[in-house]
Amino acid sequence: MAYIEFKDVNKSFGDNHVLKNINLSVEKDSFVTLLGSSGCGKTTLLRSFAGLEGIEGGKIMLGGEDITNKHPRERNVSMIFQHYSLFPTMTVYNNIAYGLKIKKLSKDKIKEEVKAALEAVELLDKMKSYPSQLSGGEQQRVAIARSIVTRPKVLLLDEPFNAIDAKLRKELQLKIKEIHKKYGMTSIMVTHDQDEAMTMSDTIHFFKNGNIEQSGSPLDLYMNPRTSYVASFMGNYNIYQPEIFSKITSGKYSGSKTTAFRPEALSISDINKEKAQGEVYNFSGEILDIIPQQNVARFIVGVGDSKIFADTIIDQLSKFKKGQMVNLSIGKNKILYY
Repeated sequence: MAYIEFKDVNKSFGDNHVLKNINLSVEKDSFVTLLGSSGCGKTTLLRSFAGLEGIEGGKIMLGGEDITNKHPRERNVSMIFQHYSLFPTMTVYNNIAYGLKIKKLSKDKIKEEVKAALEAVELLDKMKSYPSQLSGGEQQRVAIARSIVTRPKVLLLDEPFNAIDAKLRKELQLKIKEIHKKYGMTSIMVTHDQDEAMTMSDTIHFFKNGNIEQSGSPLDLYMNPRTSYVASFMGNYNIYQPEIFSKITSGKYSGSKTTAFRPEALSISDINKEKAQGEVYNFSGEILDIIPQQNVARFIVGVGDSKIFADTIIDQLSKFKKGQMVNLSIGKNKILYY
């Protein structure tokens, strides 16, 4: 039996049916992400599990127990929000100790647990500081420490890195994964960032309009998106209607299905070089733009009236320039059809 189960969960806000018969299972000690664009229902499901939103149909189970109608305090879950929500007049120590004091632990036990939580987030030297004296990243780490210090059954994360700059974001992603494993927690995160979901998750549930569009491992969703919508979200796939892809391939594609392929699946070469042979599609075009993306160079190539994204490692950047004519090729086995 799964550790967490959502069974036929429904929720509406007025005429907006935000959760439509959601059935979803979470294994104990796993890190699960609810991924999708704004308004797709992922945050509502997370808040329903925390007891912050009621549901209109279905059940929510935790460890075999029905918690659908339990008060939030009875669920033994902790939640990290987008905003840190720290008590501004309390020190870091007292912010973290607050939940333990409510549980009426001894002073020595509280001190021991707070110290361990601060060590986990590497903020032991900030124990006596106030939130206003901390950076945004440090405040979020205090929020993480406050969430884990009570040893919850489940850790919930609602877009926890939105207000943090890119470098700190990556550091905190790794820190939370480390803490998740160290404390043996079951964690559920909500995000609209596919890179974040890929980095942190054991399993991703991709939401669209109140439904689960696809579930699987990060690699499975990236390599084998079941719909063109998932493909457009997960891997920046090139997606073309059949008549457009037929034009791109000069009529060599005559199918009736929408095609999708990843930018890194394309090969790019100088126009004067011999075209690829075998089970491939070849097409030629002009480099309209080149966008460095960390260790990857993205080429935007105009082929007829269409644009194609092709990615290579950054080392290949010096071989090409904007305005240059190039050949593109892709193996037919690299193309998905919808």
